[in-house]
Amino acid sequence: MARHCKIAFVRELSSWIQKNARENSPQTATFHVTITIIFCFTVAFFVIVLAMFVNHRISKMMVLEEYYYPNQLVSPCSPCNAGRLFSDISVPSIGRSGTRTDLKEWIAPTEIWHSMSDGELMWRASMVPGIVAYPYDRRAKLAFMFLSRGRLPLAPLWELFFKGHDDLFTIYLHTSPNSTDEPLPSSVFYKRRIPSKVVEWGKATMVDAERRLLANALLDFSNERFILLSEACIPLFNFPTIYSYLFNSNHSYVGSFDDPRSTGRGRYNMRMWPTISISDWRKGSQWFEVGRKLAVRIVSDIEFYPVLRDHCRRPCYMDEHYVATLVAKLGADLNSNRSVTWVDWSRPGPHPATFWRKDVNEEFLSRLRAQRNCSYNGIEGSICFLFARKFHASTLQPLMRIASSLLGFNESQAI
Repeated sequence: MARHCKIAFVRELSSWIQKNARENSPQTATFHVTITIIFCFTVAFFVIVLAMFVNHRISKMMVLEEYYYPNQLVSPCSPCNAGRLFSDISVPSIGRSGTRTDLKEWIAPTEIWHSMSDGELMWRASMVPGIVAYPYDRRAKLAFMFLSRGRLPLAPLWELFFKGHDDLFTIYLHTSPNSTDEPLPSSVFYKRRIPSKVVEWGKATMVDAERRLLANALLDFSNERFILLSEACIPLFNFPTIYSYLFNSNHSYVGSFDDPRSTGRGRYNMRMWPTISISDWRKGSQWFEVGRKLAVRIVSDIEFYPVLRDHCRRPCYMDEHYVATLVAKLGADLNSNRSVTWVDWSRPGPHPATFWRKDVNEEFLSRLRAQRNCSYNGIEGSICFLFARKFHASTLQPLMRIASSLLGFNESQAI
């Protein structure tokens, strides 16, 4: 049928051109024919472009559907699946009895263990209240998110750091799902482990763990700033200093820069286009600090994550590019474009330097605390780094010895 239509169209066009040539002067006929050919080519070009656009949109919809409903063969919108998909999400019942208790548990869960899938967790964590004013007395907290393989070897140092500031922070631990270590009930880390999955270095599972930590922390509406740390991180200042630094800052702290080298632009995959172009591609430190607005954008992302998951493979390391590129695309105005976690990359190799017991002394830590090559709220900063890594478990004793005199962990300062 389509072939007959094409033949009929060509015949009609040929007949019209011959008729036009007989009835008009050669110049006029040539002009009419030229205009007709240009018009036909323009229409054909428009149809091709429209087809490409429609194909791209359909492909994107299929990618998003696969991301949220990877195991479903039927439409995710069908009534039979809608109830099953969110059946694990417990929505608080606001009734006549226990209203305040239910609301408090909804906005600040005391029990962080749950049975939600990652898709359900991201959906719930992406909720943003339409009313700005909170219906309760809210005191903003710092969310400390630890990405660890097991127990925290430097936990005693962190216990000292947190002491006396219980209502100003929350802790979230992402560890190996096989880990059975549970701190004592008196510890600030007691029952702070979130539902975790296996994490492999350099793979998308590392970013999955970061987003999982962010999403769990977002469930507590009191959390306003979110810090990603490893088991090898230490604080360089006491809690009041870090709290004041972050809550008085106008920006988040995500390293995001255009690296022209093979370890930067050289990792870009052309298959990421058009969602991510080479000019969008960024690199940065895995260890970030973000405000709530930017945190919501990260867990809500369903456009850029699937692209990097599918096309950022070794020697491309997703944890060095995903958040850096996403922030450059969606939140550059909210970002200071630097990290507040100091790391030593001066030694060759794929990993930063590790510091041992013999490396730790007051002089070394004082150098880290005294670095001034940064800006803070548009002016030269007196403090650039709030945390540092990688510190081996053997550094615990010297760190505990100098914590009170150098880091001021004994100071009972009110905030």
